[in-house]
Amino acid sequence: MKVIFAGTPEFARVALESLLAAGFEVPLVLTQPDRPAGRGMKLQASPVKQCALEHGIAVAQPLSLRLDGKYPEDAAAAKAAIDAAQADVMVVAAYGLILPQWVLDTPRLGCLNIHASLLPRWRGAAPIHRAIEAGDAETGVTIMQMDAGLDTGDMCVIERLPIAAEDTTASLHDKLAALGGRLIVEALEMAACGSLPRTPQPAAGVTYAHKIEKAESLIDWRESADVIARRLRAFNPFPGGATSLGGEAIKVWEAWSEAGSGAPGMVLSADAQGVRVACGSGVLNMTLLQRAGGKRLAAGDFLRGFELPAGAQLGEGAGEV
Repeated sequence: MKVIFAGTPEFARVALESLLAAGFEVPLVLTQPDRPAGRGMKLQASPVKQCALEHGIAVAQPLSLRLDGKYPEDAAAAKAAIDAAQADVMVVAAYGLILPQWVLDTPRLGCLNIHASLLPRWRGAAPIHRAIEAGDAETGVTIMQMDAGLDTGDMCVIERLPIAAEDTTASLHDKLAALGGRLIVEALEMAACGSLPRTPQPAAGVTYAHKIEKAESLIDWRESADVIARRLRAFNPFPGGATSLGGEAIKVWEAWSEAGSGAPGMVLSADAQGVRVACGSGVLNMTLLQRAGGKRLAAGDFLRGFELPAGAQLGEGAGEV
């Protein structure tokens, strides 16, 4: 079976590696154009492109796939490459471009998407983050037959995964990436035998996982400690949590909720075991922090260079970290 693969980040690279390890022929990879990254802002290839080049696979990086859009030459070149590949199916994982109808219709078996949620819950761009933020007990991976809607296609294969109390987006991402790689191999093996099931998504239970915005990192101490702690886990590794003291920004990367009370945003105590801050309900114990221009530090190390005395009020004018 010939497979065109479309994806960009590490989540997608894991799936591509799984397909190659299972022996599927991948004549073409689609991925996002190289982007500037790092301190030097040098152009860097996506993880999927790096994987494709390591395996000698042809790579296309169109800015758009819309033949009538802003970049028709890019789209036309991509269409020529897709047509030439004569693939049976396209596998899509966190690609980052909308697939127009001509792409969905080109492969004999259509396009299969690896989506990191239990559809129809958490359609959209950030399903892993939003599941943790919402306090979901479980998530999973859905292999979906793509249609023109936003993650609205029929479900083919689905498997559940519990969300551990300590899971961050980083740790849950890795678990779901491995699960997605296994499930897409299983789905393609079923498709090759003509036995891939398709079940329409239910109308009930639809939620949308909107893209994470950096502005969401600002901690509102009037919220409960449980809510803030979940959001910090959801926003690790990006964008973290942000607060401030006297106009100086503080990033918060790890914390947990505890019993206690006080005025929201007030530091109750600060030592090597953590910085305890009163919330709307409960107390947040912050254990991994970062000041502007600095490194992430455990609470004890952080406090050696940044004083957070009991009674200090956090949360006014958080700046850039």
